[in-house]
Amino acid sequence: MSIRPVPLLPDEYYHIYSRGGDKRKIFHNAVDYQRFQKLLYLANSDKSFRFETIKNVYEVERGERLVSIGAYCPMPNHIHLLIKQKAENGISKFLQKFLTAYSMYYNVKYEHTGSLFESKFKVEHLGNDVYLKYVFSYIHLNPVKLIYPDWKEDGISDKKRALDFLNQHTYSSFLDYRGIKRPENKILNREEFPDYFPTLKHFENEILDWINYGLQGKAS
Repeated sequence: MSIRPVPLLPDEYYHIYSRGGDKRKIFHNAVDYQRFQKLLYLANSDKSFRFETIKNVYEVERGERLVSIGAYCPMPNHIHLLIKQKAENGISKFLQKFLTAYSMYYNVKYEHTGSLFESKFKVEHLGNDVYLKYVFSYIHLNPVKLIYPDWKEDGISDKKRALDFLNQHTYSSFLDYRGIKRPENKILNREEFPDYFPTLKHFENEILDWINYGLQGKAS
């Protein structure tokens, strides 16, 4: 597993995208998505771990974190992460631990052989506030494509349905920004990212704004 040759610098922000090889599905059910979330938490550590021996994942003392995670969203055949590098080579170490652990889980469960993910990650350096703020919304609105595949181009006919779907999609960090208290809150390190959404209302308004106008239209 390797990363595109984008310089990974300390205290810089990156949008990371990784897809299943041959666009295959990498998540099939709730258990897969939950394993993804638990591994996001466990792999963000300078310590090794054995998942099978852990009872309360989100209570594990991890030591020093490798990265800070600002947002995440798994989709059926790909994942999105918003990450800030902390330790030296932290992003590379984190991704290797995380994706290797998920691949091992998947390969055993589904009797799959070979590489689960594409060999190259897509990495975008988020060097300005406009784009960084945009990526928060882009990542959190990705699940809308599951019910409205062309919503960015064609709009959404039923905005309430889209918002209800996001609120029921528990596998991304959307609910954490909605203020829902849950163990998965510990995956994020929001204090290390710009405070674009100081209140719940700020976040809700941002999401509604994107839904009303479409990500592509507003970003252009």
